[in-house]
Amino acid sequence: MTEALQRVAAAQSAAGQPGATLQALADALADMVGFKLFTALLHDPAAGKIRRAYSNMPAEYPVAGAKPITDSPWMRQVLQPGEPYVGRDREDIRAVFFDYELIWSLGCESVLNLPVRWDGRVLAVLNLLHGSG
Repeated sequence: MTEALQRVAAAQSAAGQPGATLQALADALADMVGFKLFTALLHDPAAGKIRRAYSNMPAEYPVAGAKPITDSPWMRQVLQPGEPYVGRDREDIRAVFFDYELIWSLGCESVLNLPVRWDGRVLAVLNLLHGSG
């Protein structure tokens, strides 16, 4: 684990940010936790959107894609107080994501959404999707 985190730290000084750091983070998370789909969303409350800054599946989930911030239970949990969301199965995916059929088609049946907070504010959300459980 230490080597993976050292690569993430080293990537922060590389050109091409935030892509270089997010790629190193994706590599580290793949080794430590595993996932099928990994995306990173930047929280832009002024624009009322969350914007994709990284995706390991850019054809299905392109970088710079955006979703409006809504008053959904998921957004109230993850973006406001900055609490993680854990979805353990297909029904949990369906309950919170409008694009659940695409998610399922990629073999993803569980999700971990991790808010990235700084100074009490949610700046981003890391999303790891995997098989059931």
